[in-house]
Amino acid sequence: MRVGLTALTMAEYFRDVNKQDVLLFIDNIFRFVQAGSEVSALLGRMPSAVGYQPTLSTEMGSLQERIASTKKGS
Repeated sequence: MRVGLTALTMAEYFRDVNKQDVLLFIDNIFRFVQAGSEVSALLGRMPSAVGYQPTLSTEMGSLQERIASTKKGS
């Protein structure tokens, strides 16, 4: 799970600090979801009706909201 967020943090650094255009390529978002589901199961959280972690929408939303262009870089 941390790999996706770490990659996003690095992309934000290059965009904001180095003023570079960055292409962040996530080849399979399901891996992020699957990792979250595994961590959730280890923590003993009850899965939703379809089997995903209860925090899925919050985690996906926070990841997707951080992927954005700015006036100083994309």
